[in-house]
This record gives sequence, C-alpha cells and structure tokens, in this order.
Amino acid sequence: MAQQRPTIAAALTISFCLLMQLCSCSLFSHDLPKSDVNMLEFPLNLEYLEAEFFSWAALGKGLDELEPDLAKGGPPPIGAKKAKLSDVVRDIVEQFAYQEFGHVRAIQSSVPGFPRPLLDLSEKSFATIMDDAFGKPLNPPFDPYANDINYLLAAYVVPYVGLTGYVGANPKLESPKSRKLVAGLLGVESGQDAVIRALLYERKMEKVEPYDITVAEFTNKISELRNKLGSKGVKDKGLLVEPELGAEGKTSGNILAGDKNSLSFERTPEEVLRIVYGSGDEGKPGGFYPKGADGHIAKSHLEHESFISMVL
Repeated sequence: MAQQRPTIAAALTISFCLLMQLCSCSLFSHDLPKSDVNMLEFPLNLEYLEAEFFSWAALGKGLDELEPDLAKGGPPPIGAKKAKLSDVVRDIVEQFAYQEFGHVRAIQSSVPGFPRPLLDLSEKSFATIMDDAFGKPLNPPFDPYANDINYLLAAYVVPYVGLTGYVGANPKLESPKSRKLVAGLLGVESGQDAVIRALLYERKMEKVEPYDITVAEFTNKISELRNKLGSKGVKDKGLLVEPELGAEGKTSGNILAGDKNSLSFERTPEEVLRIVYGSGDEGKPGGFYPKGADGHIAKSHLEHESFISMVL
C-alpha cells in the first residue's frame, strides 16, 4: 500500500493540472482559431471607448467606479465628463453605457483581451474632429458635452465605425461561436447608431449654435471625413444625400446608411484605425487613442511603423 501512495498522489496532481487547463481553455476560448481571437480582441478597443464615453456623459463616472474589473487596470480616460443632457437623451445614453459594459464583458469572456487603452475623450479631441471635418477651426471650439445636439453629434462619430468593423469581420471568422458573438454585438451597435441617427434626423434642419450650420450638414461633413481617413471609398453617408445615393435611388432622406442595396458597409481593422486615430494611417496613433489601440492587430501596425522609423 505504501508503494501505491506516490502513484495516487501523482495521478491526483496530473488530474488537477488537466482540470485547470480545461477550465482555462473554457474561460478564454482557446479552442478558437488564433485568427478569430485576434479579430474578436480588436473591437474591444472601440467597446472600451463607447463604454466610457456613454457612461461618463450620462452618469458622470466610468468603468473605474462602476465596473472596475472590466477595465483590467488600464489608465483612466482623458477629459471624459458628464454632459448637459435632457432627461430623455440622458436616459438613452445611460442605457447605451450599460449595453457597452455587457459588450466588453462578452468579449473578455470569449478571448483573453487586454486592459483598457488610454482614451482621449476630452473636448479638445472632439473639437479637433469637427475642425478636420469642416476644414477649418470652428469658433468657439466644438464642445461635445454642452447640450443634447452637440452630444448626439459627438456620439454620431463613434458607434457607426464599430458597426462597419463588425460587418467586415464577420465573413473572416472561422468559428460559428465567433460569428455568433459578432452578430450579437453588431445587432446592438447598429441599433445604437439607428437611435442616434433618428434623434438627429428629427432635428436635421436645426442650426447647431452658434455656428449657423445645420445638424444634417454636420453629419455629412463627419461622414465625408471618415471616408477620407478610411481611404477606401464611400462607406459612410450623412442624414441628407443626393436622391441617387438614397435607398433605391429615390430619396434624399438617409436615416440609415447603406450601399446601393441598403446593406451595411464594411471596414477592415486598418480602416477603423485610420479613422479613430484621426491620422488616416493605421500606424500613427492619435485622436481617441494617444498611445495607440491594443491587441495583436493594432500592435502589429504600431510595431511596423516603429521599425520603419528606426530604419529611416
């Protein structure tokens, strides 16, 4: 019997190690193809951005106070603050915030993920976007947190980019589990974009004070900027378009953006990075991500750019 004890202990140790490995695989879905893991990790960058932007605007606080485990120790966002919103808009934005918390959790439950990257959600960051969209400085600088209209226009900038990224990612995924997750994320992201566009469409001809520029003109300029930065043609349209660009070529109203068959446009991770960096270059951080996005895909472009700089 004494000779059997080490054997039993060894067997128990091996069994325990195997069990821990199985738990780890189940927790982080290591059964997914590596390419799927990379593609699923990438949108975590945008989900962090949306979670913080919506949460701070509606509640005056973000992940660090409400769901610190989701931030994974990442640095707090720059310049995020509570917006001056009407009760209805604040309620909608609060719902968006909690939806984004769920998105972050869903992705982290499927792949290892990474800590929240440094985000710049300051007034200056959004003012720069609007200045770039109009090709000149707006006076006074655009304040995304000033009122309903300004905040909705700032929000117009965000979910749609992620939406097109999910559309682009879905056909590249190998696992049905991955495609199911992306389809679920896409459904709610597209819903958020639709709500934002509908609220703005209702006021499309109103002037955004004090600029004497209509809401529709703002959306058109923002969409044109995203097309320019993405550098892959027209994948973005504002609230009012030439009739031939509307649904079936028969309407100038464009409450939802789509191609000639009213299908959602798609973007690659590289196109998404060019837009959210505000640089038109997936290797040059800036905009919402002063130090760059995280994950294998985003880091591979940062490393490439760094290598080129060293060589030159």
